Amino acid sequence: MSQPIALPATRLSDTTLGLWLGLLGVVVFALTLPMTRLATGTAEAPQLSPWFVTWARAALAGGLSAAYLLVTRSRLPMPAERGPLLLSLAGNAIGYPLLLGWALRHVTASHAAVITALLPLATAAIAAWLLHQRARLGFWLFAGLGSALVVAYSLIRAAQTGHGFGLEWADALLVGAVLAASLGYVGGAQVTPTLGAERVISWVCVMALPVTVPGALLTWPDRPIALSAWLALGYVGVFSMWAGFFAWFRGLALGGALRVSQTQLLQPFVSILAAVPLLGESLDALTLFFALAVVATVFMGRRMAAPAPLPPAKP
Repeated sequence: MSQPIALPATRLSDTTLGLWLGLLGVVVFALTLPMTRLATGTAEAPQLSPWFVTWARAALAGGLSAAYLLVTRSRLPMPAERGPLLLSLAGNAIGYPLLLGWALRHVTASHAAVITALLPLATAAIAAWLLHQRARLGFWLFAGLGSALVVAYSLIRAAQTGHGFGLEWADALLVGAVLAASLGYVGGAQVTPTLGAERVISWVCVMALPVTVPGALLTWPDRPIALSAWLALGYVGVFSMWAGFFAWFRGLALGGALRVSQTQLLQPFVSILAAVPLLGESLDALTLFFALAVVATVFMGRRMAAPAPLPPAKP
């Protein structure tokens, strides 16, 4: 009797698994924009206040983080690690969601996706500034071009919506959100080598609890809120603020930061597409064009983000 042929076991390589985990993280973060708008509502039909969304999402993530740190018996941050963690707390746990929440009451998630597409370039620029790293001239040229594209998009949008030829104040909030997130990312990156990526975001959320829990209680809504807004809040608290970082950081570690980080270029397009079924927004040729143009500058700028090579020493 013939023996059955044993098929070789198939297993994803670390690189492939890292790319899939990175893509999962990008999708999680991309849904933050439409989910935040769903949670806060619009100026005409408000739901949860941006203040409450900011405090509640971080408090929810803080509770999950505390459980994770206890289960994994994580050590306490060392004194030298607390400063960067506080910077990440201010930028990622408070500044970014608060400014984003207020802006999304006045602009669409698709509009916000174009402005926030500059986040990778802004992070690289702030890292070069704070960490005293040299960057090539080409990087700064593409960073300036990307910023100019965002300004042009904002001016055209303002003119189309009858606000005249000027920048919308909500776009200033979005730019502030990008800068806040960039500062937070740089702070977290400074302590990731010693503390570990997953523990960085967990300690950020736990350290924020003395502020976020009272903040959530003080800003608790005093009127009926739609179930969809509560569900959206749950998403940004569990996934955007916490679990998404686990997939993203693990993907970067397995697949390599240079390769996996390129999946982030898909984020604005995922946000724009997700806003169609979640919020009823329509696909806009102008928004897609500027999103593609900004992403192209981010791609080219990140390729030139590495420090310029030093000239060879003279014999």
